[in-house]
Amino acid sequence: MNADTAVAGAPSLPSHEDALAFVREHAGDARLSSGESLAEHAAGTASIVGKLNVDPPAVLAAALFALTPHLADPERVIAERFGEEVGQLVGDVRKLLRLGTVSLKAASNAVPEAGRDAQAARRAQIEALRKMLLAFAQDIRVVLIRLASRLQTLRYYAAAKRSPGLDVARETLEIYAPLANRLGIWQLKWELEDLAFRFEDPDTYKRIAKLLDEKRVERETYVAQAIAQLQHELAAAHIQAEVSGRPKHIYSIWRKMRGKALDFAELYDVRAFRVIVPDIKDCYTVLGIVHNLWQPVPKEFDDYISRPKPNGYKSLHTVVIGDDGRAFEVQIRTHEMHRFAEYGVAAHWRYKEAGVRGYGGQFSASEKYDEKIAWLRQLLAWKEDVAESEQTNPWEQLRQATLDDDHLYVLTPQARVIALPQGATPLDFAYHLHSELGHRCRGARVDGAMVPLNTPLQNGQTVEVVAVKEGGPSRDWLNPQLGYLQSNRAKQKVRAWFNAVELQETIAGGRAMVEKTLQREGKTSVNLDQLAAKLGFKSTDDLFNVVGKEEFSLRNIEQALSDTVPPEPAADTPEQFEKRGSGASVARGASTGVLVVGVDALLTQLARCCRPAPPDDISGFVTRGKGMSIHRSDCTMFQRMAARAPERVLQAAWSADVMVGRGSSVYPVDIVIEAQDRQGLLRDISEVFAREKMNVVGVKTMSRRTAAFMQFTVEVSSSSQIQRACTLLGEVVGVMSATRRA
Repeated sequence: MNADTAVAGAPSLPSHEDALAFVREHAGDARLSSGESLAEHAAGTASIVGKLNVDPPAVLAAALFALTPHLADPERVIAERFGEEVGQLVGDVRKLLRLGTVSLKAASNAVPEAGRDAQAARRAQIEALRKMLLAFAQDIRVVLIRLASRLQTLRYYAAAKRSPGLDVARETLEIYAPLANRLGIWQLKWELEDLAFRFEDPDTYKRIAKLLDEKRVERETYVAQAIAQLQHELAAAHIQAEVSGRPKHIYSIWRKMRGKALDFAELYDVRAFRVIVPDIKDCYTVLGIVHNLWQPVPKEFDDYISRPKPNGYKSLHTVVIGDDGRAFEVQIRTHEMHRFAEYGVAAHWRYKEAGVRGYGGQFSASEKYDEKIAWLRQLLAWKEDVAESEQTNPWEQLRQATLDDDHLYVLTPQARVIALPQGATPLDFAYHLHSELGHRCRGARVDGAMVPLNTPLQNGQTVEVVAVKEGGPSRDWLNPQLGYLQSNRAKQKVRAWFNAVELQETIAGGRAMVEKTLQREGKTSVNLDQLAAKLGFKSTDDLFNVVGKEEFSLRNIEQALSDTVPPEPAADTPEQFEKRGSGASVARGASTGVLVVGVDALLTQLARCCRPAPPDDISGFVTRGKGMSIHRSDCTMFQRMAARAPERVLQAAWSADVMVGRGSSVYPVDIVIEAQDRQGLLRDISEVFAREKMNVVGVKTMSRRTAAFMQFTVEVSSSSQIQRACTLLGEVVGVMSATRRA
């Protein structure tokens, strides 16, 4: 069939009849999953594409693509028989079909939760899938063939009086009809919507169809008559105008009823005409002619020319009563207004697809993406007016068009669509899903095959991340020469991870420096939170951070320690410590057994800072209002107070009974223990105190990594008990030191 012709010196393509014969020869009685004959589907799809006035290779591809499962190496066979261009188109259509099988699954898996957020996520997912379908098809003819194939499938189900299932109907309404709308292919859009709506909600479809009270043919006949009548009047007035009209379709009626919360009887634009004229003055002239021909409906006139909509839309809208007593809408605009409404940045499809919000004048658009869509729609609308010549070929321009939106679109294994910047890698994909997944990513499968993490992704690929249970990113990922990351968002997450690691290392170093200072100053029991607050920091980590970065001198800490009174241990006694001491505690009012030289009947109390016990060398310091405070003579606090007010220092000593062990009082002292933390450590230490019959009245514990720091306040009758207890505690497994607090 490849006969040579003299046109442009190139061989002609086989006709679409040749393609259909080829399909019948190889397909035989094969049927599609819908039950439709493969040959009938090929003929129907080719017929629909042919009516769009596309070029012959697209018509051939529309007839042949369904045959590919029945051919070995189909693209090569078709290319040899019908040409390389047709073979490429067929291959692209098959890829788009394969992608379409996951479309509804992608939207359904977008967000499992219910509620408004889930609905918003579903809408965003559907929008991403629409863009991916266009981006995946670098040749726009591929999209047209896919739309025609879906329409042919719906026609078959309608003729067979069978339902294709809700998935097919929903996919058509959410994916394919909006694509046809955006591309301005009205011939496909309305039929896709009506057929899909018929299957998705048959009861509502039948109810609206009944309310229309006339068949589609009758409505179209009336529209044609009204157009002829209006054209006659316009010609008599010498006005050049393009008049077009079509009845509103059932799905469009249902959307307006739902979007505007109107009853069917309240709809004036079930039928609508559009009049396009050269200039603005003609718009108002046409308006007068329309109102003279038919009776206008009061309050149903909108002048969007003098008062444009917020999105820039301009037109005259009026509602009139036709000769049959039913209302219809007339829109009047100039060619410039029409081009703006159909192809401008504030394109009308954005207004329509905004749903309920769209009817309120709200819309959202991406300027760059909309400009590309508008350009494609212009090519599609003007293709019939452009001379087919060697110099001008609009389909050649279409083949060079891309709709990548500066993004590429890939799928998760659960078929969720992910939009990534051009050049993105599997690592960008992992970070887009979750920061932790990106940190732990060590490999990726693209369409089932393992690939390096810096492999650029392509539209429509399915990406699966291979991650370890624990781990972090590599600094190589931030090297632009290695090409691991393209997304700025992912790069920021990697930098944040390394910044957090460096912060923790700095804090750990600062903590070690502070703790060493506390040990050197003999202040290991100081409350670190209180110390940080005293130094003006909100938390200990803030203190450790500036110390670790050497931005804060340790001398400031030493100075703060010299002014700090050690905190009093809590008076609570843990339940595991039983009171075994028989003496009366000086902490609860018993006699201290202290004699003050030269003073009789002076109130005395043991200082909490150093907790003296016999036979410690002691001294007294007169306080204001609380009598005499008894300190160990080597107490740092006492020595500092004595230096400031030596006149308030008095000599003190233990009574003779206390010194020989005949006293009945017991004295609270602090024992500090440092040990390797382990299970049962506290129990073993408590057994030592129990055996020594030492009453524990206060406990403080703190763990740092594997180390445990404990302070016990115990009641003893003499310091010899303390020495024995410290010796026994040092023998407990894990205890590194046990000493009386200095």
